[in-house]
Amino acid sequence: MGTRGDFAPLPSASDCALTMAVSLEESYEYCRKVARSRAKNFYYSFLLLDKPRRDAMCAVYAFNRYCDDLSDEPAAGGTSELREKIVNWRVELRWALAGEFGNNAMWPAFHDTVQRYKIPHRFFFEMIEGISSDLEPRTMQTFDELYRYCYQVASVVGLTVIYIFGFESMKALMLAEKCGVAFQLTNIIRDVREDADLGRVYLPAEDLERFGVTADQLKDGTETEGFREFMRFEAGRARKYYDESAGLEALIHKQSRPSLWALREIYMRLLSRIESSEYSVLSRRINVPTSTKIALLLRAFLFRPR
Repeated sequence: MGTRGDFAPLPSASDCALTMAVSLEESYEYCRKVARSRAKNFYYSFLLLDKPRRDAMCAVYAFNRYCDDLSDEPAAGGTSELREKIVNWRVELRWALAGEFGNNAMWPAFHDTVQRYKIPHRFFFEMIEGISSDLEPRTMQTFDELYRYCYQVASVVGLTVIYIFGFESMKALMLAEKCGVAFQLTNIIRDVREDADLGRVYLPAEDLERFGVTADQLKDGTETEGFREFMRFEAGRARKYYDESAGLEALIHKQSRPSLWALREIYMRLLSRIESSEYSVLSRRINVPTSTKIALLLRAFLFRPR
């Protein structure tokens, strides 16, 4: 597991001169715009927080969004060019955590959030490790491999968010890790065909073999009974992690509980819609309707404990 000490020393200050001055408020506004336009499920839950926490969530989201986009964007120079961009991003992150922001409008708000909520720096480097692993076509052989991937790209997000929510018991961190795994498994189940088209088969090869499903089948969209049994098994695994993380809400500060409740409900509704569709994820993209998200938001605002 990577830590801040695993990476090369920062370059000298003369090599990283500021090219653009962005105020802290301008930086937070930039992050809010990114979250409003890209966050989808997450942004609805942000609205239930007080403004400082909502802004902090937007700043962390903007960082995570950039990481995701970096691993998915095409590059003229292929994988080697993307790897170089990720190396540069890692260096930028180290500079930003040290208070040097360069010309990226996100960094002042990100730095302020990390400092204000005392978020451990290692989570952000682990996120970069996770997106680095997506640069090549890949197949997961075992669930242990998949769990590690889910931790790097989703649990570390949950762990950063828990610091913003506020918590007293260290048990909250363990449950946040499991909650992140549940969210990522739900995304993987929904996006299984889209990912397969990109050469990424996240669901374990040992499970594919067990249920007689091939990687080519995920691409061509053939939804056999074996495929449905396979999906039912993976959905059950996601349900297990939702159940195991169910006590998280009681471990965070009261004013943050409606936000976490709404976020979990949205993701669990997504999994329920996949289940009720008989796992027709190869033939269509399944989402939670905006009207349902708004209804959950109102319910959380009006009735959840504070």
